[in-house]
Amino acid sequence: MTTAIAVGAAPAKTDAAADTVTLGGGCFWCLEAVFTELKGVTKVESGYAGGHVANPTYAQVSDGNTGHAEVVQISFDPNVVTLDTILRAYFTIHDPTTLNRQGNDVGPQYRSVAFYRNDAQKAAIEKAIKETADSHEWSGTIVTEVVPFTVFYKAENYHQEYFKLHGEQPYCQLVVAPKVAKFRKKFHDLLK
Repeated sequence: MTTAIAVGAAPAKTDAAADTVTLGGGCFWCLEAVFTELKGVTKVESGYAGGHVANPTYAQVSDGNTGHAEVVQISFDPNVVTLDTILRAYFTIHDPTTLNRQGNDVGPQYRSVAFYRNDAQKAAIEKAIKETADSHEWSGTIVTEVVPFTVFYKAENYHQEYFKLHGEQPYCQLVVAPKVAKFRKKFHDLLK
């Protein structure tokens, strides 16, 4: 299992009983808000992955020049929730057919990307993409990148649990809350 790298700190320790997947699909606040409510998920951290600059800041990633995507790193107990279920939720709550954007958030940092740590994760992601395409839930071709995981940089503390702490903010009300509501409706039996 790969350990996470935290900004300005020693490598983060991961729970040996947990599995980990790293996903990007627009603003990390949206993904974090959803996955923290999923039964079996033990930890969700907002951060950056897939770029070429070590220890990037939010400002650097927002400029779109570091190659990073805004992502969430999800630790989960595979005895409680499967990777397939996590991926089903992921492909439900973000639009995997829009290249480098989610709604009004535009740029490569908002791309749809799934990072795999091993062949089993890669196969699960590819299967989920096929199932999503076959379901016709989204019109258009799925553009989600499937790439090997290398390193995760935890975002600044003010990005962690953003929706929980700032749900009254306009962006949260207009963008995050509808995704959370969609998730709760479709996956109500899997909520914590």
